[in-house]
Amino acid sequence: MGALFEFLKKYHHWFVFLLLEGLSVALLFQFNSYQGSVWFSTANAVTGRVYAWSSQVESFFALTKVNEELTLRNSYLEHQVAQLSERLTSVTGDSAFLHSKQLQMLEQYKLIPAKVITNEVNKLNNLMTIDKGRADGVQPDMGVVSGTGVVGVVYTVSAHYAVVIPLLNSHSNISCTIVGRGYFGYLHWYGKESNLAYVDDIPRHALFQKGDSVVTSGYSSIFPEGIMVGVVSTKYNSADGLSYLAQVKLSTDFGRLRDVCVISDARMKERIQIIREAQDSIKALR
Repeated sequence: MGALFEFLKKYHHWFVFLLLEGLSVALLFQFNSYQGSVWFSTANAVTGRVYAWSSQVESFFALTKVNEELTLRNSYLEHQVAQLSERLTSVTGDSAFLHSKQLQMLEQYKLIPAKVITNEVNKLNNLMTIDKGRADGVQPDMGVVSGTGVVGVVYTVSAHYAVVIPLLNSHSNISCTIVGRGYFGYLHWYGKESNLAYVDDIPRHALFQKGDSVVTSGYSSIFPEGIMVGVVSTKYNSADGLSYLAQVKLSTDFGRLRDVCVISDARMKERIQIIREAQDSIKALR
């Protein structure tokens, strides 16, 4: 302790100099608009570069896990295609029939790859920003997916960016169905856990259980049928006791989401337009 006091006593004038120097610099930038603006611009540029570098480092170390997920997902899809191919060929007796139908289905969809540049998971109404916009073919009301399942819906776009309403938003409303059960409902998120959401209004006579897969129903004009949403983790009674509420463990890990794809459907505009026209007609009748 004595040595510390001796050191401070010996070099105290340097500490006073540094303190006064720091104070003068702070006053210079605080009370002079030009110097303040220069400092603000420089600080923003440096901060932006640091964040960009940090994001690149995180993306690099996340690539291994992302590739594993994509490989598993592709294997799962290939297995499904093989099963469907076998069944359809056995029914129709014509393997060329399957090939032609697949081409017809794929023609109306285009996947636009994008990077997540901002993402929120701890609010009630989280938002996400991706680095693709109107110039890349992205439009409002397009679905967004990842290698593991549904992400959300495009809300608004600019020339080169788009804001997405993810599943982790209280305004999200995705039509889903329980695989193999034939029952559907709407997926909602009520906050708190970022890996859990709920499908409500499932009929009381519905038979489903923990572990059942939940996928998009295809009833909306946003997502095609069969995109993975998650698996049933718990089954509850609704507040009025007239239906079931299914807790779903989401297949998408929003905490480390980096790469997504926007689904561009050539027929989406037509479907949305006719739905809106029908809604306007009903309102006019009232």
